[in-house]
Amino acid sequence: MNLNDQKNSRPDSKNFILAIVLSTAIIFGWQYFYGFPQQAAETVVQQQAGVVVPGAPAASVVIPREQALAVSGRVKIETAELSGSINLTGAFFDDLRLKNHFEKAGRQGANVTLLSPNGTANAYFIDQGYLPTSGSTTKLPDAKSVWTVAGNAELTEKTPVKLAWDNGAGVVFTREISVSDEFLFNVKHGVENRSSSAISVLPYAGVQRQDTPYTEGYYVFFEGLLGVQDGKLTELYYSDVVEAPEGKVTKPSTGGWLGFTDKYWATALVPDQSRALNNFYQYFKLGTRDAYQLGWVAKDALTVAAGTSAGHDDKVFAGAKIVYTIEAIGEKNKIDKFNLMIDWGWFSMLTQPMFKLLHWAKGIMGSFGLAILLVTVLVKLVLFPLANKSYASMSKMKKLQPEMERIKSENPDDKVKQQQAMMELYKKEKVSPLSGCLPIVIQIPIFFALYKVILTTIDVRHAPFYGWINDLSVPDPTSLFNLFGLLPFELPQILMIGVWPILMGITMWVQMRLNPAPADPIQASMFNWMPLIFTFMLASMPAGLVIYWTWSNLLSILQQSYIMKKHGADVNVLGNIRDSLPFLKKKQV
Repeated sequence: MNLNDQKNSRPDSKNFILAIVLSTAIIFGWQYFYGFPQQAAETVVQQQAGVVVPGAPAASVVIPREQALAVSGRVKIETAELSGSINLTGAFFDDLRLKNHFEKAGRQGANVTLLSPNGTANAYFIDQGYLPTSGSTTKLPDAKSVWTVAGNAELTEKTPVKLAWDNGAGVVFTREISVSDEFLFNVKHGVENRSSSAISVLPYAGVQRQDTPYTEGYYVFFEGLLGVQDGKLTELYYSDVVEAPEGKVTKPSTGGWLGFTDKYWATALVPDQSRALNNFYQYFKLGTRDAYQLGWVAKDALTVAAGTSAGHDDKVFAGAKIVYTIEAIGEKNKIDKFNLMIDWGWFSMLTQPMFKLLHWAKGIMGSFGLAILLVTVLVKLVLFPLANKSYASMSKMKKLQPEMERIKSENPDDKVKQQQAMMELYKKEKVSPLSGCLPIVIQIPIFFALYKVILTTIDVRHAPFYGWINDLSVPDPTSLFNLFGLLPFELPQILMIGVWPILMGITMWVQMRLNPAPADPIQASMFNWMPLIFTFMLASMPAGLVIYWTWSNLLSILQQSYIMKKHGADVNVLGNIRDSLPFLKKKQV
């Protein structure tokens, strides 16, 4: 066979195989090699250095969290969503737990801890206040300053707290803190100048994390330092800041916001949206430890004349990245693109509608597991006209098998004539050899959108299904290789092939058996191996996604069987299964 004949041989099989391979690569290739979790946790260094936000002291030893909380006076925080305290020494936000979010599914384990004070491992806290202007000698509050409480000593949704600090030279700094919108702190800063001369100060706010935070390593969603400056999103991985010149990235802006984001939790500094700012994202060393800091400093000083008062307002977000909560906070407070705290990805036009559809379905069905089943049915209904056309074309292709075999037998050595005759036949009968790929191809964007929603949004975190699935956002915890938990030993992740991935593989294999085994041995081999390959790939994906795929396969089997019967095609699943298995096929001889 010459080279030209080789290029034109079996055009229908080649195109079909290419479409399958490309579809598989698009769905899984990128996620499999770059999207699966890569362990990125750093060993926690047991030497505690200090806070580098302005004026903060250095801590020389690591002490237990509860001991650190007891070192200084505190104002208690107690709301429906939050518990913790404000450190009166320095007026730091450095103790915060999320009351309705737990470390384990089923509301088990401890509450998620978001902020921790200086002196503890992985310290994470927020500082606000003023910096001196050039040449200023005004004594300003720093991390050692002990603030006093005026009136109420507990911060709730209904009761704000007022803090004050006197510099002893005629200037009193005040801070009124209130809570709104579940995770948003509103802070009113005041400066009362009782001295005989004017003073100037620069408002600032900062957040610092010590030690490189653990990240789950997915490329599907972002974890690191982020913000919006002048309408543009800034996303910096921890390594980006480490590698930046002098370990610092600056972004001037008017308004905007910036903070740290984990998969499900975030902190954000929200200044006055009309204020001109110098924003910074920074990495530095605290002894042997890594530290990351971000913040903003006002470009224009706040000047307070003698005998007068002045101030500024800003906000702090610290909590869970609940989609509708984030959107509501942004809209209510007119925060520039605050909704970008949720990483919807490049295809937000797909992922956001998918989330809203899933959330709507959850309101009807009562759980995200049942919502996934309902969404799958709705997707099938919407795509029914396209699937009907595809399956109808497949049914016609099946009827044309004898004619296609005749063409091949009449031109056994002339592949060009075979191709031309086949194309004429397809054109005459109005069918496409790639019609069987269409049901898979059209699911790619839907599959990815659901994958993104389940993996990224906190709303699906710890959402249970029936039986052993108590968290739809993580893989099926069972495995065939330890008899689904009957044998008491742990397995490597690659061998965690649970019940739902196996069911998915079986339904996929049965669906493919609705058509006769391809005559081409390469194509037939691919058909036989694809369900097994998909089983291993999906085993590492969230259980909610595998449940969707399995349920979709079952619906497709029913849908395709109905359409094929409607068009007079023989639905011989058992016969096709037998023909696809060599050891059964031999018995029929």
